Amino acid sequence: MFYQLLETLLLTARDVVPIAIILFGFQLGVLKRPIPNWRKVALGFVYVIIGLTFFLVGLELALFPIGESMANQLTMPEFLHPDGAPTPFIWQDYLWVYIFAAAIGFSTTIAEPSLIAVAIKANEVSGGTIGIQGLRVSVAIGVAFGISLGCFRIVAGDPIHYYIMGGYIIVVIQTFYAPKIIIPLAYDSGGVTTSTVTVPLVAALGLGLATNVDGRNPLIDGFGLIAFASLFPIISVMAYAQIAEYISKRKAAAEQ
Repeated sequence: MFYQLLETLLLTARDVVPIAIILFGFQLGVLKRPIPNWRKVALGFVYVIIGLTFFLVGLELALFPIGESMANQLTMPEFLHPDGAPTPFIWQDYLWVYIFAAAIGFSTTIAEPSLIAVAIKANEVSGGTIGIQGLRVSVAIGVAFGISLGCFRIVAGDPIHYYIMGGYIIVVIQTFYAPKIIIPLAYDSGGVTTSTVTVPLVAALGLGLATNVDGRNPLIDGFGLIAFASLFPIISVMAYAQIAEYISKRKAAAEQ
């Protein structure tokens, strides 16, 4: 475990140091101005490297094995048909897979560091109009629904492009009616959800499901859940803004 920790520390430092070089290089070489509180900034980079190291090792030790094991156990024939019935499996037999996918998608999105950072910035820039928790929960609901629907697609064996094209048609329609302040943030929300915590777990879930469902190819059917996890938060965040705007207008109309 010590060697794993040391290896992850070195790899994390290798990834973070170029970012520091670019930032310091532009500050000193292009802007030609000293770095304010450089000791504090340097200490912050050390914290980032150490924190990311423990975070990644913790994921490898705890979340990933449990997530992959759960996906395998939920699709085992003895779990799907505990009575041993020889009937073929149908999509309704995988109800607990859909529930697990939604739950793991929601929880990992809530814990996603990138989303937390974006939510805090959106709250600051909007002067508090965009709530931190409201944005995080609405994105998490979109990811939960998207991953659950993606698991259903794997079980049903449907072509992925039907779902993705249908989702983007909804996005285009919503873009015309959603409040303008939320549209760019909603589009960004789809990207920030597919980061450090969510991607490995979702990928393991899709591959595990495609491996255990009869007639599915892990290479063809196992991928695609991340596309669902990126698309549906756009819909849910714009829907959140539309509902909030509708409620606000009704309150204003009632007070008149």
